[in-house]
Amino acid sequence: MLSARLIQLIETHAESLTLQTLDDMLSNEHTRSYWRFSKTELRPRIFAFYFNLGNWVGNPNEEPVRREYEELGRIGSREGIPLSEIIYTLIIIKKHLRHYIREHGLMTLSGDRFAPSEMVPFELHAIQELNYLVGDFFDRALYHLTRGYEAQVNAKHMVA
Repeated sequence: MLSARLIQLIETHAESLTLQTLDDMLSNEHTRSYWRFSKTELRPRIFAFYFNLGNWVGNPNEEPVRREYEELGRIGSREGIPLSEIIYTLIIIKKHLRHYIREHGLMTLSGDRFAPSEMVPFELHAIQELNYLVGDFFDRALYHLTRGYEAQVNAKHMVA
């Protein structure tokens, strides 16, 4: 299945995707709160996303996504990062991921034996499938991230 091979390719290139994403995050006006962090501090968070993508995309088990993204929301709230900037960071990650899929998706079957007339429609369908799965994952991640952020904000108010 092409989408599984593409996810594996993304995970293999997690480091380069991480560096591109960090450069974008640390220069984007919509993520200014992250500018106070070094790449060394932020790198593990972004790398974990790309490296673990296969565990989340297309997985019907919601629990790992809920745990991971609620915790990220809580961490962001504790660090004083506005929710809008955390969400925009996910938008940046998604942008780099989709660009990578678009750039590398049609090359993954180069060694397979398909007739040229069969290859492009098959590959395009698989890329569309992966983009759908990625979009669905990001919707779920945003929901859980927001819930974690809200829970942390509410916990702060209860203590005060």
